Amino acid sequence: MQEVLLDYGDGKMRVELPDHATVVRYGKTYTDPAPVGDSVELTRAALRQPLGMPPLRELASPDKKVVIGFPDRVKGGAHPKAHRRVAIRAAIEELLAGGCRLENITLLCGMGLHRQNTVEEFYWYLGKEIVDQFHPGRLVNHDGEAPDLADFGADAMGNRVQCNRLLVNADLVLMIGHCAGNPYGGFSGGYKMLVTGFSGWQSIASHHNPSTMHRDDWLGGSRHQHMRHQFKSIGEAMEKGMNKKVFAIDAVLGQFGDVLDVKAGSIPEVEAATWPLAERRTNVALEMGGPADVLVVGLPRNFHYGPGMGTNPILAGLAIGGQYSRSWHCLRPNGVVIVAGYCDGWFNERWFPSYRETYKTMQKYQNPSDFLHSAEATAITMNYEYRFAYSNYFTYHPFHAMSMISGGAVLGKRTQAVIMVGAQKPAFARGMGYIPVATFEEARKLAERYVGADPRILCTPECFSGGAAVHLQMK
Repeated sequence: MQEVLLDYGDGKMRVELPDHATVVRYGKTYTDPAPVGDSVELTRAALRQPLGMPPLRELASPDKKVVIGFPDRVKGGAHPKAHRRVAIRAAIEELLAGGCRLENITLLCGMGLHRQNTVEEFYWYLGKEIVDQFHPGRLVNHDGEAPDLADFGADAMGNRVQCNRLLVNADLVLMIGHCAGNPYGGFSGGYKMLVTGFSGWQSIASHHNPSTMHRDDWLGGSRHQHMRHQFKSIGEAMEKGMNKKVFAIDAVLGQFGDVLDVKAGSIPEVEAATWPLAERRTNVALEMGGPADVLVVGLPRNFHYGPGMGTNPILAGLAIGGQYSRSWHCLRPNGVVIVAGYCDGWFNERWFPSYRETYKTMQKYQNPSDFLHSAEATAITMNYEYRFAYSNYFTYHPFHAMSMISGGAVLGKRTQAVIMVGAQKPAFARGMGYIPVATFEEARKLAERYVGADPRILCTPECFSGGAAVHLQMK
């Protein structure tokens, strides 16, 4: 037997797995490709030799209004050489060298339906130099409920197309993103950054829903997902509505937010140039002898969406569903998932005020999909107090909970059972359709009742605390 430490709440859960179990760890199972060069120089070179567009300083002029969009605090790193910091500084240098006036540049945080950033959070991940240059007035949080959102109707696929008005009114739009493997559309960055970061909730609801996320092609993080096609279609419609191309600055990021490469220029060409390296970094091939019967996952208390993600049953469900998708190619159909989950029902009402009501209301329904299509789910999404709090009091939008349920509901459709070990309030685990047990040994024996004796096990013990998650493949 081999001893493994699973993420669990604020600590670890010590478990024993058979020697033949496959345990995925950075530095042992896989490592990052080597960086192409220094991140600062890579960024400057990308801005001076962009793909499909003129160099940035040639696009600048004294009278142009410029908006630089960038991702929020959820992902991307906060260290001094994090891509956001480096790219913002380098872009400003090039714009000023091209004659642009600093007072004509606005920084716009693309947080989609996530909670808006406080000034203190901006200081944390952008740094004092950048914040002091633009705050207050020209360091702005996107608001997916803003009354002046541009509405461009529907795209060719029938998706709603909305856009932040600052982007529409700007003469030049820059968008800083990072390219990494993602269950949502295969990759972050590119058109995904544009259409989820700077649109309204109705547009996001076009793709963060069961009709997209419960398709077979949502699993495995493929670039050929229906969701990826939606991102492209909505993004092209946004550019058409704005009557301008977006100048993208995307970095391929490694396990701990290190910059491996940077490309700039038109979104389609930047995507084509960054995806191959991101795919090499993200797709990890495993020697397993066959697909796993059981996936073992550990959940920490706090991760990318914020404090309580591992205790809030809806957010925990999304996390498990996301990791199931990342592991899809290495799993047998209708297998079992075992999760080390604290699950004490702390919803963190300060950040996620709609979640408790959403969870309680969902219990009335036979399955999550029925709830998501109900009038009650619509009423929660449209609740004025929740939406006002999102725009004014640094909370997540109420539709965010609905999108999380869509991702988590994949488990009920694709597995025989989800077994949660260590739930402090087991009723919350049961309310998500999971089977709570007290010990890992109980979970292992119960799993064997579904998949047979001596199952093949795949374990990702630190997929949420150990840096950027990877997508698993079989050799």
